[in-house]
Amino acid sequence: MANRHFKNIHLYCGDAMEFYQDWEKPTVIVCDGPYGVNGFPGDLLSHKGLAEWYEPHIKKWSEIATPLTTLWFWNTEVGWATVHPMLEKYGWTYVSCCVWDKGMSHVAGNTNTKTIRHLPVVTEVCVQYVKKPTFDVNGVPMSMKEWLRYEWGRTGLPFSKTNEACGVKDAATRKYFTKCHLWYMPPAEAFEKIASYANKNGKEDGKPYFSIDGKMSITKEQWANMRSKFYCPMGITNVWQEPQLRGNERLKINQKAIHLNQKPLSLIKRIIEITSDNGDVVWDPFAGLFTSAVASAELDRVCYCAEINPDVYQVASERVDKVLKNGFQCVL
Repeated sequence: MANRHFKNIHLYCGDAMEFYQDWEKPTVIVCDGPYGVNGFPGDLLSHKGLAEWYEPHIKKWSEIATPLTTLWFWNTEVGWATVHPMLEKYGWTYVSCCVWDKGMSHVAGNTNTKTIRHLPVVTEVCVQYVKKPTFDVNGVPMSMKEWLRYEWGRTGLPFSKTNEACGVKDAATRKYFTKCHLWYMPPAEAFEKIASYANKNGKEDGKPYFSIDGKMSITKEQWANMRSKFYCPMGITNVWQEPQLRGNERLKINQKAIHLNQKPLSLIKRIIEITSDNGDVVWDPFAGLFTSAVASAELDRVCYCAEINPDVYQVASERVDKVLKNGFQCVL
């Protein structure tokens, strides 16, 4: 089945592993793959083995992603717990766990509370990860915190001078160059002042300071791109009370849902909007009904989606076509 490309929306039919190298670097990755609940053909029978199933994808994401990238990992609670060590193995750093509360209507009439041995489950998790930068110093990887101290140490200047560089009383030493847990990444404007001061006043034989290539210091713009984007919306917490889809948004054939776990467009728009800007790139490797593509189109993002099931792909691509027909011209 042919892939389809709209103005900024790219839909692929097949295994995402075959397409990653052709996709632009992502600012957001929406991962909504197998849960290990035997929920569809190809899903695992249980959460056991999920980590190994995801590993080649996680490895590839780590190779292509940048410090600007945020990964949103959807799953059951135990499914996420199973995969978490694998995400850490490949350099993904946990930020927060968001819980989708589908409400009592999700189980009402479908659960016999006299026979089950646990409370009715009405939740899924959507877990936020980022890819923090590492700095190679003579073959030794360093965190940003370690590298900042290392570079300033090379100047021969006392750390108290970082305050003078930033034009503050003591905040630079306490925040940007502390060894403790209170460390804070210096904003781009502060980093620019630090690098400029170091190169002006540091030892001549160590220049340039705060450089990756040994030729010039990192610019303010480059430094700003070493942290993922995040815009915290007012009134939104990590618990999302949103009923499971019903009505017109739920895609069906002959009154039967095409995809058993179709996500609400509102939730997908939320995670994309708070971790990216207009024109940024969104990936959805296990795209199902291409909700990420619809959300990206509405939010003016570039989106790359893959769906391995040809039947689901056909319905999903028709969905996107209908949504975009008044705004974009499809290129077949």
